Amino acid sequence: MAPRRPRRGDGRVALFFIAPVLLGFAIFYLYPTVRGLWWSFTDYSLLAEPEFVGLDNYADVLADSEFWNSMGVTLQYVVINVGSQTLIALLLAALMHRLTRSVALRTTLLLPWLVPNVTVGLVWLWLLDTNLGFVNRMFDSMGLDKVGFFTDPNLVIPTISLINTWAFVGYTALLFYAGMLQVPQEMFEAAAIDGAGELRTFFRVTLPLLRPILALVLVVSLIGSFQIFDTVAVTTKGGPVNASRVIYYYIYQQAFTFFHMGYAATMAILLVLILGVLTFVQLRLLRASESQLT
Repeated sequence: MAPRRPRRGDGRVALFFIAPVLLGFAIFYLYPTVRGLWWSFTDYSLLAEPEFVGLDNYADVLADSEFWNSMGVTLQYVVINVGSQTLIALLLAALMHRLTRSVALRTTLLLPWLVPNVTVGLVWLWLLDTNLGFVNRMFDSMGLDKVGFFTDPNLVIPTISLINTWAFVGYTALLFYAGMLQVPQEMFEAAAIDGAGELRTFFRVTLPLLRPILALVLVVSLIGSFQIFDTVAVTTKGGPVNASRVIYYYIYQQAFTFFHMGYAATMAILLVLILGVLTFVQLRLLRASESQLT
C-alpha cells in the first residue's frame, strides 16, 4: 500500500498547532539565550548601559580561581548525586520488575519527586540541623557526637547530594522500570533455562537492553545536577567557606548580589558549552542510538 501523499495545506495546519510552542520557545528560550550571549561580551552591571569589552570577560572567567572552585564543588556533587541516584534507582527498578508490580509502591516512590525542591531542602535542614535537628537530637540521646551535616565542609556536599538523591531516585527508578517492561519476557525465560541467576541475568540481559534508557537518564541527571541551586540556596547559601557554592549559586551571586551581569552571563555560556561537550561524550560512549531489542 502506497503511503498517503500530504495534502496541500497540511503544512499550514501543522504550523498553526505548533505556533504556541514556537512562540513560547522564542520568548522564554531563544531570546534570553541571544541576549545572554550578547551580555557575555559586555561590561553590564544592571545599573548602566552595557559596554562592549570583547573577550575580556571570558579571559577573566578562565583565570578566576573561584569559578574553578565552584566547578570543582559542582563536579563533586554531580558524581555523588548521579552515581548514587543511578545505582539505587536500578536496584529499585529491578526489585519492582522481578518481585512486585504494585501500583501503590510506584506511587509512593514518586511522592518525593512531586515535592518542590525548596520544601525538600527546608525539611532536611530541620531534620539535620546541628543543634535542633531531629537526627542530631537522636544521636545526642544515644550518647553519640553531633554531626555537622551542613556545617562541616567535608560533609556538606555529600549531604546535599544524598538529599536530592532521595528526592529524585523514585522518578529515575520508574524510568528504568518502564524500560525493563519493554524487554521481552522470553529473554528472561531463556536466561533461566540456561541456569543464569538473578544477578547474572541482570548484568547479561537486563542492563545491556536498557542502554538507551540508561543513556537518557544519565544525560538528564548530569544536566539537572549541574543546575543544582535551590537546595543550596535554602540550606547553606554556599557555605561553609564556599564548600557548597556550586556554579549556579556563584553565577547567581555575580548577577544579583554583585550586579556583574556580563560576567555572570559569560559563566553561564561557558557552562552551556561544557554541558554540551559532556552530553555529546556520554551519548557517544553509551551508544544511545543503538538498541539490542531489535
